[in-house]
Amino acid sequence: MASTVIAAAASSSMAATAIRATRCYALPCLPPRSSSSSQSFPIKQVSLTATESRRFAPSQTRASSSEESPVDANEIFTDLKEKWDAVENKSTVIIYGGGAVVAVWLSSILIGAVNSVPLLPKILELVGLGYTGWFVYRYLLFKSSRKELATDIESLKKKIAGTE
Repeated sequence: MASTVIAAAASSSMAATAIRATRCYALPCLPPRSSSSSQSFPIKQVSLTATESRRFAPSQTRASSSEESPVDANEIFTDLKEKWDAVENKSTVIIYGGGAVVAVWLSSILIGAVNSVPLLPKILELVGLGYTGWFVYRYLLFKSSRKELATDIESLKKKIAGTE
């Protein structure tokens, strides 16, 4: 009985080896590499017409010095310094700027959390597409509604600027 188990195990291992062997030899063999590096490969020469040679010609650029550039770093810094000196409530500007940075940071965290919830990003994308379609139909499709949108935008600009 023990001999039949050993014989069965031996025959199954030989069958597995045979299967592995056939799998290895199923791949094509590569030709042996020659040690000489001067192998000759056929090279096809291509002649270009005049228009093609102009198209593939390298572009020429000139290096310019910093004196010729239209933007001067010192000029930008002096303009910024003058504008900063003209600001009366510097603390308010700093608070608003810091608040804007914190708002952008918090919104990126919120968007990351929403994106991690399954199916919610796709649902919100569908809602956005639906609202975009409604907006186009309501305000952009017809001439009268475009005029209405333009007057709404102008009145909003006046409210923000404080001229109304």
